[in-house]
Amino acid sequence: MNLKKSNIRKGEEINNALLNAVSPVGLFFGRNRMEVGENVGRVYGIIHYPMDIAYGWLSKLTNIPGTIASFVFTPMESGEFIEALNKNISRHRAIEKEAQDALTRDRAKKAADDGEKLMIQIDQHGEAVGTLSMSILAISPEEEKLTKVCRKTTSSCLASKIKVRMLTDLQKNGFRQISPFYTIDQDVQQITERIAPLSAVAGGFPNASSGLNDESGFYMAVDGAGGLMFLNLWLRKNDRTCSDILVTGIKGQGKSTAVKHIALNEYMLGTRIIFIDPEAEYGEECRKLQGDWINAGGGIGGRINPLQIAAIPREENDKVYTDEGNGMGDLALYIKHLEIFFSLYLPSLTDMDRAVLKDSLIELYNQFRIYWTTDISKLCPEDFPILSDLYNLLKSKADKEEAVRKDGDVNYYKKLSLLLKDAAEGADSILWNGKTTLHAESRCVCLDTSALQGSSDNVKRAQYFLINSWTWQQMSRDRTERVMTFYDEAYLMIDPNIPQSLVFLRNCMKRSRKYEAAMVIISHSVNDFLSPEVKMYGQALVDEPCYKIMFGTDGKNLMETKELYNLTNAEENLLSSKQKKHALMMIGNKRMHVKFDIPEYELEYFGKAGGR
Repeated sequence: MNLKKSNIRKGEEINNALLNAVSPVGLFFGRNRMEVGENVGRVYGIIHYPMDIAYGWLSKLTNIPGTIASFVFTPMESGEFIEALNKNISRHRAIEKEAQDALTRDRAKKAADDGEKLMIQIDQHGEAVGTLSMSILAISPEEEKLTKVCRKTTSSCLASKIKVRMLTDLQKNGFRQISPFYTIDQDVQQITERIAPLSAVAGGFPNASSGLNDESGFYMAVDGAGGLMFLNLWLRKNDRTCSDILVTGIKGQGKSTAVKHIALNEYMLGTRIIFIDPEAEYGEECRKLQGDWINAGGGIGGRINPLQIAAIPREENDKVYTDEGNGMGDLALYIKHLEIFFSLYLPSLTDMDRAVLKDSLIELYNQFRIYWTTDISKLCPEDFPILSDLYNLLKSKADKEEAVRKDGDVNYYKKLSLLLKDAAEGADSILWNGKTTLHAESRCVCLDTSALQGSSDNVKRAQYFLINSWTWQQMSRDRTERVMTFYDEAYLMIDPNIPQSLVFLRNCMKRSRKYEAAMVIISHSVNDFLSPEVKMYGQALVDEPCYKIMFGTDGKNLMETKELYNLTNAEENLLSSKQKKHALMMIGNKRMHVKFDIPEYELEYFGKAGGR
């Protein structure tokens, strides 16, 4: 239809999107390639099948990423086929007897034996037989990616002992054969059809894929073949030794949706859920589950007293939490813990500063009748000192030191009191100066830390360190209660200058399975945990999780992910394609292409903050 300018009213615009949708795509057919709109492709035909095939063999060919497969099975009269098969068996038996070399004799014997088995199936068991014709279209929007898809197609066929050839000069015919709007092409049919029993076709049908079913748990996703995956994340079996999860991927790929999906289903199964939420994404889901939303960035009900001693997870050979002659009681371990906290908050502290601060902390605890052997489980929040107590002690000792100090000597108490004044009386006091008020007993808890975004990195890392301490208390208080903690934007908890800050998270992950607890680490890149400064402690956070969900990524992170997990070309292509909802999932030693198709009723719980 021709449109003249005079027929277009002034001010009207052509709807290019609609015009593009209703206009037919361009088609071009060459000798060995074709173009369909903006895509390029090649059509292959299967010309030989092995005598012995495995169950589900067809699904391996029909589910190659970036391809469209078509197969036609045409039943035939078995009488004529049996006669031809009988003659073929006799011919191979004769070759077997007369052959001079071992190779020809073995091949003839194998062909005759296979023929006899097939004849018994058809003649005595009444199995149907017919011709199978199969074509595969490899298609991609880019020539470079098409080459990879073609290579994957031929290698998949070769792995199944199937011979495939490109339909040279028959690309148009092959496209017709594959297209649902065209009948069978006789030229392609003649080249590709081979005789096959019905059982071979039925046993290799695409729906042979059964997904993954733990017979308990919840619906997680669908696999690359469309099979449903029902996972029990708490199952202990073979290579599934823990319930920890790692979720990575660039923005907009579906990380938040997948995380909310896992959290909602675990909640429905009775698991206690704890979110550490730096972007205010999970608050609405928490409220809809009638959970506790807590402002952990300065809210009245979200204060954590850094001087309140808590249980510390540690490894037997841990070099950070070691016995320094005071035993390995709660106070001794927590003093080591506080060294890391103050190093995060005040990274300018020298070794001498830390030594004086440590000595002052021990003196302060003794003033509150807390000693090396004290059982802290019998104490309540009101029994512990707060930062203003520490500040006042340092200030008092600074005044005494100043009275006897010689010229040139450093008054470390005065220096420390000045550094801690902000935490005791200034802007940071709202976070830490006071008794612990953070209490939550509901089955869904959201610790919203979005208010910290405007704070300095030192304050954020120190606060996250305390929050991690609190979550470990919740995870370890009852070995029979399942608790799953979600650490969103986990890179915020990393300080390259204080790598020991990751020791706590690493130890939590190593011990969580002993307490029926699980950690979900969510970050954009595995590189966050593998920089040289923190790799010693950070690598465990990307290696230990039994379940790894990797969404689309690119650039340096893709290369490091490939090297870390030894990704195949197909797995690398899946991540580089950056398809929303699609991910590479590792379950123990098993690797699967999954798609997170979330039911509509679940989306109502997710809210509008991310994860849509």
